[in-house]
Amino acid sequence: MARARAGARRTVSITDLGARADGATVNTQAIQTTIDRLAAQGGGTVVVPRGVFVSGALFLKPGVDLHLAEGAVLRCSTDMQNFPPRRTRIEGHFEDSFTPALINADGCDDLKITGPGTLDGAGRPIWDMFWKLRAAAPDPSRFPNLGLARARLALIENSKRVTIEGVTFKDSQFWNLHLYGCRDVLVRNARFEVPDDYKQAPSSDGIDLDSSRDVVIDGCYFSVTDDCIAAKGSKGPYAMQDTASPPVEHVRIRNCHFRRGHQAFTCGSEATIVRDVIVENCRVTGPMNLLMLKLRPDTPQLYEDIHLRNITLDNAGGRIMLIQPWSQYKDLKGAAPPKSIVRNVTLRNVTGRFGAFGTIKPNVGQTAISDIRIEGMRVQLAQDATPAISGATGVRFTDVVVNGRPIAAPAYTAPSPAPPSAKTGP
Repeated sequence: MARARAGARRTVSITDLGARADGATVNTQAIQTTIDRLAAQGGGTVVVPRGVFVSGALFLKPGVDLHLAEGAVLRCSTDMQNFPPRRTRIEGHFEDSFTPALINADGCDDLKITGPGTLDGAGRPIWDMFWKLRAAAPDPSRFPNLGLARARLALIENSKRVTIEGVTFKDSQFWNLHLYGCRDVLVRNARFEVPDDYKQAPSSDGIDLDSSRDVVIDGCYFSVTDDCIAAKGSKGPYAMQDTASPPVEHVRIRNCHFRRGHQAFTCGSEATIVRDVIVENCRVTGPMNLLMLKLRPDTPQLYEDIHLRNITLDNAGGRIMLIQPWSQYKDLKGAAPPKSIVRNVTLRNVTGRFGAFGTIKPNVGQTAISDIRIEGMRVQLAQDATPAISGATGVRFTDVVVNGRPIAAPAYTAPSPAPPSAKTGP
């Protein structure tokens, strides 16, 4: 995890260089000047004090940390002129011209973003515009997420030993915290929030783990309207050859509260290789999917060694597990349908009340699903207590009690055709 830098650290408030906490002035220049001067002086900590400071895109530099004090709000401008388009990583590829984040950090080893303050995306007017444009599209179901310029709250790239602690991420226009190509990251006691009165803030993912490894997410709170935590990589039939998208691996998620969202943890819309994930000692109180593994028919995927344990459920809705096809934006680019593997997935000691058990099924002829184990489960399910399982081998239930009755895995073992071995890393 992030290590302390040697020597005394300079601390500079953004107000020292003219930033104004009036909730209206766009302070991009004053804040960026603070960052740049600290970097030129050998580094230090930029402090956002109490008050509401509006800003456009900011770019942290190596050696410069960010601290949000009690009562501090660093708020996104909703004027996209304050976010000049640039080359950026988004949705499993690089866009040559797209909106940067409010906080951008590239190659910032040992970075710390800390404090009890708030990063505020001011997302409501942007969300409203997204839905207006989507409704007017010829095929609204295929209106792209990138069809409207909107800012993520934080994009951290190619950085090692990163700590994000205590910060509230709220009302993000797009994803909240996007980690790309990072290693040794700790996200602790952070909050990710969308207002309860907004039904669906589009693409309001809490944390997107994009081609990153050795990540710990500890004690965080999620109340969003998309994926709470999503593993992401590349997409399309040539995804395994994408050297810019290494595996998501060695992820530990613990002591978190998932209150609202589509999925607590998902291998998401652009996931390729995801392995060695443990989710433990967490609570789910929203009607979401506890675990979802999206199977794209246009992308070769390898999901393995994904384990959930000691999970408490408390809602009348939601599904415990979904491993199933997802084809909203599929594009085979003229290639043959690729093969994928899902193996060694366990749910252990899952208790409480929830909606339904869920589904396990492959893309027929493409996905080999094996070694799915459910152990020590005690749940009350309000909707469907029967798991829908097909095309998978090695599905085992041990000590599984649903609505007071022991249940066993289906007796059949009809497999989908086994694909050739998937590549296990770039």
